[in-house]
Amino acid sequence: MAGRILTGDLGFLETAAIGLAGAAATFSILRNWRLGFCFFNVWLLFEDFVRKYMGNGTALFFGKDALAALIYICLFSAVSRHKERRFRPPFLLWFPVSLFVWLGALQIFNPSSPSILYGLLGFKLDFFYVPMMFVGYALLRNREDLQKFLVGNAVLAIVISAVGMMQAVLGNSFFNPGTLAPELVDMANLEKVAPISGQVLSLPNSVFVSPGRFALYLMLSATLSIGAVGYLLLSGKGQRKPVFASIGAIAAATLFSGSRTAVVYVAFTALVLTMGLMWGASWRSRMVHKVVKILGWSSAIIVAGVSLAVMLYPAEVGSRVSFYLETLSPFSSASALHYRGVSYPMENLATAFQDPNWMLGNGIGTASLGLQYVAKLLHSSYRGIWTESGWGELILEMGILAPVLWIFWSGCLLYTCWNIARRLRQTPFFPIAFAITWFAFMLLIPLTFGGTSAYQNYINNAFLWLLVGMLFRLPDIAATPDDAVQAAPAQRRFGGLRFGRMPRRMPQPLPHHPVA
Repeated sequence: MAGRILTGDLGFLETAAIGLAGAAATFSILRNWRLGFCFFNVWLLFEDFVRKYMGNGTALFFGKDALAALIYICLFSAVSRHKERRFRPPFLLWFPVSLFVWLGALQIFNPSSPSILYGLLGFKLDFFYVPMMFVGYALLRNREDLQKFLVGNAVLAIVISAVGMMQAVLGNSFFNPGTLAPELVDMANLEKVAPISGQVLSLPNSVFVSPGRFALYLMLSATLSIGAVGYLLLSGKGQRKPVFASIGAIAAATLFSGSRTAVVYVAFTALVLTMGLMWGASWRSRMVHKVVKILGWSSAIIVAGVSLAVMLYPAEVGSRVSFYLETLSPFSSASALHYRGVSYPMENLATAFQDPNWMLGNGIGTASLGLQYVAKLLHSSYRGIWTESGWGELILEMGILAPVLWIFWSGCLLYTCWNIARRLRQTPFFPIAFAITWFAFMLLIPLTFGGTSAYQNYINNAFLWLLVGMLFRLPDIAATPDDAVQAAPAQRRFGGLRFGRMPRRMPQPLPHHPVA
């Protein structure tokens, strides 16, 4: 190591540090999969940051998948030993999802696919994080677990939003290496120009490799933070300050992001969740007063965050506001609101039917994210089948049946989630349940209509199924008293690790005997 340091070869040290961190996360998952999930959550959000500085290695791209697979194995083992509660998804959800999974499995072996590796990549992107639904269900045991999850992700959102804002002000060279991998250069240095005023604005990517992934994360974190604020204030417990701070940071970061989709999504989400909170509150109690308090504090923090950004960096904010007004206002001559939102995806959907294999598709993964990694592995120049329409991509990959099954299983999922949210109405859990349902709807219907990249983005995909599993767990937690604490199982040591000990069969009470 000393020799490598003297010769300036620091790549070995970086690799060793990543290896040690991975080993620590692995042992943490083996010891306690809940603690290991915290490592997975952090790595999921900051994997791109490591990839940028480590040359975008293929092994790093699948690091989170190895941790997720280990969590699945440990959870399955705990459930089989009756240490965790078994979760059985309702038939209305599991049956349509299974149909779509089987269609994807068959499309791996589509003869029109250039290689089976493309099929395996597409199947992994679409379905690998579906078991996160079981992880989310088992992760929440009580209200304290829910509070830790919400507050922890709010703190991470503050950090990621702050990095994005600093990049928008200082330039994309901040928190980006001087030498990027060739496939990341274009994504890390994107700029946009306002069509009328001609002002140029850079697109920050924060800790991610692309501004698009940063924008998608802002949409997720905004929905989760608004729901978390509602839950923490109505329940009267938990650390509220980090969650309130995250709302202001996310609002300012969305303004600096330069993404029209993120701006429209966050603004529309704030409006819909506000109306949902008012509808779900009990008008015969003080819950309405708390909801009004939530809305007042949230609005004040958003206004304060945006006003502070305008006062400190008027030029950077002005260029982005001009771009939004010129391209989103229906009264602007350069408005692209209707064209980009409706006409453009429909035109791309029509082009999908020009492909000769639109009936049966070209194989799953042939129009998905990450094609460059498979092409690099195969030393191929295949660039995939391109169309900027989510339903069009489904047709090109899996045929005409794919969008039909997508709408079917998405509708069943949303119907199930909405029924659970309605059951939690007039309870402190309704804000977070309604936020999860809204995020699932926006991701599966409008965002996927514009492109499957929103769903295939690993952060949104993993959080979708994780939050759905948590949503199924909320009714049981809501029915549990606040002071109910689950007893921890007995622990035993083995090889320096602690494993929970639970008998295979619970002891039965002794029968009553008059002599005894």
